[in-house]
Amino acid sequence: MVLRRVKLSSSVPTRLARRLTGLFLLLAASAFGAGSPVAPAKPPVVPNTECLDCHEAEFKPLKKGQAPEWIGVRSAIFAKSVHGKLNCVDCHVTITETPHDSKLPPAQCATCHSKESTQYATSIHSVSHQMGGNDAASCASCHGKHDMVPVKQLDSPVFKLNLAKTCGTCHDDNKLTSEYRMGQNKAAGHYLDSIHGRALMKMGLIVAPSCNDCHGVHDIKRSIDKNSHSNHANIAASCGKCHVGIEETYNASVHGQLLVKGDKRGPVCTDCHSAHDIEKPATAHFKSLSDLSCGKCHQDRLEHYRETYHGKAMALGQPNVASEVAACYDCHGHHDVFPVSDPRSRLSKDRIVATCSQCHPGVNEQFTKYQPHANPLDKANYPILNKVFLFMTALLIGTFAFFGLHTLFWLFRSIYLFLTDSKTFREAVIKQNADDVQYTRFTPFERFLHMLVVTSFLLLVITGMPLKFYYTDWAKVIFHFIGGAGVARSLHHFGAIITFTYFALHLGEIVTMLWRRRGLIRNPATGKIEPFRFLRAVFGPDSMVPSFQDLRDFVAHQKWFFGKGPRPQFDRWTYWERFDYFAVFWGVFMIGVSGLILWFPKFFTLFLPGWMINIAHVIHSDEALLAAGFIFTFHFFNTHFRIEKFPMDTVIFSGRISQTEMLHERKRWYDRLVADNRLKDYAVKDEWEGRKKVAKAIGFLFFGTGLVLLVLIVYAMMSRLGH
Repeated sequence: MVLRRVKLSSSVPTRLARRLTGLFLLLAASAFGAGSPVAPAKPPVVPNTECLDCHEAEFKPLKKGQAPEWIGVRSAIFAKSVHGKLNCVDCHVTITETPHDSKLPPAQCATCHSKESTQYATSIHSVSHQMGGNDAASCASCHGKHDMVPVKQLDSPVFKLNLAKTCGTCHDDNKLTSEYRMGQNKAAGHYLDSIHGRALMKMGLIVAPSCNDCHGVHDIKRSIDKNSHSNHANIAASCGKCHVGIEETYNASVHGQLLVKGDKRGPVCTDCHSAHDIEKPATAHFKSLSDLSCGKCHQDRLEHYRETYHGKAMALGQPNVASEVAACYDCHGHHDVFPVSDPRSRLSKDRIVATCSQCHPGVNEQFTKYQPHANPLDKANYPILNKVFLFMTALLIGTFAFFGLHTLFWLFRSIYLFLTDSKTFREAVIKQNADDVQYTRFTPFERFLHMLVVTSFLLLVITGMPLKFYYTDWAKVIFHFIGGAGVARSLHHFGAIITFTYFALHLGEIVTMLWRRRGLIRNPATGKIEPFRFLRAVFGPDSMVPSFQDLRDFVAHQKWFFGKGPRPQFDRWTYWERFDYFAVFWGVFMIGVSGLILWFPKFFTLFLPGWMINIAHVIHSDEALLAAGFIFTFHFFNTHFRIEKFPMDTVIFSGRISQTEMLHERKRWYDRLVADNRLKDYAVKDEWEGRKKVAKAIGFLFFGTGLVLLVLIVYAMMSRLGH
């Protein structure tokens, strides 16, 4: 097959004249030199002008309906190229005459660039070619063809500023990366967004590494090849070309020593910093991802770190995390990680106080006994923590099981009565709501305290439960809406202050009440204080302190659930209300004390060991879950979900109770007030109707918020069990 190219018609006589002239000179030389012993003449060199006669006007073969596409060689551009002084046949060595065969081997770069060609021959690109990968990069793919310019020239495809784009021609091509299994898709694009790419392209720092600084130039190999620059064993050395001091530090660390010993488990630069997505270590994003990087090898440590405040706040991924919570490397070091037994370790006995002081200035050695990776289920290494965890778990399960059955029995009994005598039931509900004869059950001060209880409790749950269930999407949404871990923590502390405030106010009210009633504990006849009278004041029917009467009421109520006895009548306070009251004291003490330890760990570790922070965390977390779950289920049922109370009992907002309701549920109280001639003292003296709608709206807002939080908590617990 002889190559035929589309040419200008004037080129035909020109070529014929050249050939005739050449033939004439050859015959003349033969005639004049006849009889003389001369060396045989070398084949004539095909001049570039003759090549350009065809190739300067070369067009791509046409397809039907397609416009001609010029693919020729510009003589002016070729003359300015790095090969401008060479003959075409210096590279295309198989051409000895024209016209030539249409199918020719590629230009032979090895003729001049033997070293580079030898390196390329063992590269992944050459191997791909040998295996039939026609799309693999060749010399021309990177350097260009007839327009090739020196490597250090600004418009060279392999000049440092242009290299990522050149490599991206293949490595950002979805089809090629998938077909040739190149690894990371859009590698060049990721590089341009990395700290290296931005330093090079946006800041113009020519010293910043580009593709060939990490992967090599002509000797690019697969990462599994032991001679590859990106092989696991060679990564540190490759990065160390720029980061000399860091490489020395890393080589001395526990990770570097694993690598020196040939242990492939030893992490290298790319395991922590990635390959093409390297970012500034100071960013919150890098800090949050660093924990995941450590967790690849230390999954058990990461799992329990996640249960600490540091880990939970980090997992919630807030923008202010970097300056507020500690990541793995803040304690263990960056490139200088050593065993704790090594004096060079940041966690060694002589350095751990200084390490903790980075975030907690002024702490002592007691503080450093905090255990950031403690496993509550590990009774061998954490015996006290394990016992506390088991106790809190048993308390949680036991409380929910006991009151869960209590609520179900009550619900079934109420539904049964409603179905069997619905007319009487409806009439009773309507009457108690329309009854004009009403009495004060809660004083304005008590309602004010309850408002403080509700608002602080909801605030504490909203800001605390996302930490408890940090692994859920709704936790991240709430923290994002609030403004991050720092804002949530401040709001949580504010809720705690309100809690301590209403608790102190209530204790003050109790002391004041006892002082006012001090005459009741003195015998009028003798003038002496009698303990029995004092105990009656403390445990009497007007007191919220549980008594033996509550136990009797509880038994009677259970009998009624199963139809074994009449519906019991109660006094001013029922046994479940007194339990709620007692639970507040228990909760404020347990949650409050443990919360204070978590809030002021530096102060408490002046006289307590640091592992008490771990215990405080378990108590605070589980007790808070118990309180939230109890309030949003059992307390809501007792006060709002019961059929006769649904959809809401507004007594805590109005402070009043109808006479019908007193006779239906609290007849003992009514009878006692009548017997003591004190019923008139409880007659309503304030106006409720004017503020009824506002109070109900606020009540439904609180009520609805609690129900939403209950659904989220249940969902979070179920999703945790599912994993």
